[in-house]
Amino acid sequence: MKFNWKNVCSYVFSGVLVATLSTLVLPVGTATAQVRALPDFTDLVEQVGPSVVNIRTIEKVSARQGEGGGIDQNMLEFFKRFGLPIPNIPNAPGGPHQTPPPGHGQQPGDEKPRGVGSGFILTADGMIMTNAHVVDGADEVLVTLTDKREFKAKIIGADKRSDVAVVKIEATGLPAVKIGDVGRLKVGEWVMAIGSPFGLENSVTAGIVSAKQRDTGEYLPFIQTDVAINPGNSGGPLINMRGEVVGINSQIYSRSGGSMGISFSIPIDEAVRVSEQLRATGRVTRGRIGVQIDQVSKEVAESIGLGKPRGALVRAVETGAPADKAGVEAGDIIIQFDGNPVDRSSDLPRMVGNTKPGTKSTLTVFRRGSTKNLTVVIAEIEAEKPIKKAADKPAQSKDSVAAQTLGLMVSDLTEAAKKEMDIKAGVRVNAVADAAARAGLREGDVIMAVANVSVGNVKELEAVLLKQDKTKPINILFRRGEWAQYTVIRPGR
Repeated sequence: MKFNWKNVCSYVFSGVLVATLSTLVLPVGTATAQVRALPDFTDLVEQVGPSVVNIRTIEKVSARQGEGGGIDQNMLEFFKRFGLPIPNIPNAPGGPHQTPPPGHGQQPGDEKPRGVGSGFILTADGMIMTNAHVVDGADEVLVTLTDKREFKAKIIGADKRSDVAVVKIEATGLPAVKIGDVGRLKVGEWVMAIGSPFGLENSVTAGIVSAKQRDTGEYLPFIQTDVAINPGNSGGPLINMRGEVVGINSQIYSRSGGSMGISFSIPIDEAVRVSEQLRATGRVTRGRIGVQIDQVSKEVAESIGLGKPRGALVRAVETGAPADKAGVEAGDIIIQFDGNPVDRSSDLPRMVGNTKPGTKSTLTVFRRGSTKNLTVVIAEIEAEKPIKKAADKPAQSKDSVAAQTLGLMVSDLTEAAKKEMDIKAGVRVNAVADAAARAGLREGDVIMAVANVSVGNVKELEAVLLKQDKTKPINILFRRGEWAQYTVIRPGR
């Protein structure tokens, strides 16, 4: 008989070693540390499982859709959701043609399955939470409970920005989930997911919290886990060891089309906030102040006296928007909103977005080496306006010996250019070389400040540069098109 050492080792490890480690006490200095046994999820599955539902969506067949569709709808939903190329599957768009599958050649107006997802029961009277992308574009939503009862669901509301949706079924006495406290969730903590991967209902997977506050969404700091999430898990709950829902499984990182151990969940506190608005009005209202922002790099923070990199760098201010009326300027760094620190630029949209329109809020900005408080009235978010590129005809270059030593040829802005760009002053860059080119400056850029000092014309630029230590880096605030940003020129490099 041939020995399979792999199986033998697996048996020894799982049957003997794990049992030994579960009770082994290891010395650590003068203290002792007991190795913990792996968690048992059976009680959690019995407790939360009945609250998890399977969601199927149906759409009317259009003339284009009737052309063919051998690709599995679950996989198609997945590839579309995560921007992956659709695989070379027979009868898929662009794939090799084979014998038409059953249902091929459906006529416009016929119904066909669109996709499969998951959800969980919020209230005993039939409110169910899922992902917005699960129900997006569906003509009909079908919800199946664990007891095999099936209901047609009504979409109460869906918010694409947060990827949260609420649907309603006509039923009572349903087992609702318990909502957990995301603030108590710790990295390394065990969590469990229940859903319908590839249509396989009530599948359970488990893992740990890999990270919190992951910036992969416009308004949401995601929970990252290594729980196996696949197509069909979308909208299902992420559950802690207390049987509480702490997130909605929403996205994965994958190069293969399957789970690679990196999954993202929407924090349940953010999702509940969105769901309350959806249930009340069918839509979500968010605040806005009308700024375009960017991160603050370590180099820029140090060069302008901000210290550590923090806050949101204002690259552009929309004319007539709340920020413009409050006195916010391009180049400002917003470091606090209503007294709360803005640690990263992604914090600001969430803070403003969660503020009710019409509210008076306080922005603390870092400008030219000092801080300033500005009062802004929050407006309601609207569709983004297209960015208009400023056209600027160069004026005749003026001599600036100090600027030339940095590789800059500059000129005063024309009045027409100032009006076009909606700025009061600045110096146009006509040519770059040497240190200025290495810093990323380009022809057409407009220099607004040097070493935290505003410059309105070439004469003022020359005066500021003459005062600088020629051996030390110099921070430059400049505008490119509609965007303002910082760079650091390092002379002599």
